[in-house]
Amino acid sequence: MMKLPYLLLLSVLCLVPVILFADPIEKVASLIKQSDVHELAGMFAPSVEISVLNEENVYSRTQAEIVLNKFFSENKPKSIKLLHKVNSNPNYNFGVIILYTDKGAYRIAYTLKQTDGKLELIEMRIETEKVK
Repeated sequence: MMKLPYLLLLSVLCLVPVILFADPIEKVASLIKQSDVHELAGMFAPSVEISVLNEENVYSRTQAEIVLNKFFSENKPKSIKLLHKVNSNPNYNFGVIILYTDKGAYRIAYTLKQTDGKLELIEMRIETEKVK
């Protein structure tokens, strides 16, 4: 019975590197799936280009967080599907996901740029997923 706490501790310690060093593209996708805009805003560059459906603008971190909060309050995420991931360039990463919500499916493309030693989200485009 005493081995159980140690086994649990070992399991948690093994997961720490996975959480700390998670792929940035997948981390953004996960935060979108959870609609955790506050945590996502921590990855924003000082100014972020956000396009939601047909409204496009460059926002400050705070403004971008408000815009995305509004989108997620109107569209509750159900699941995501990672479609495309480009991380071969150390200075730029690009991801495309399909976000399935209670109101429909959306295609979300986002770009991360290396700035001062960390990847920052510089662009996010949300558009209605086209039926194939």
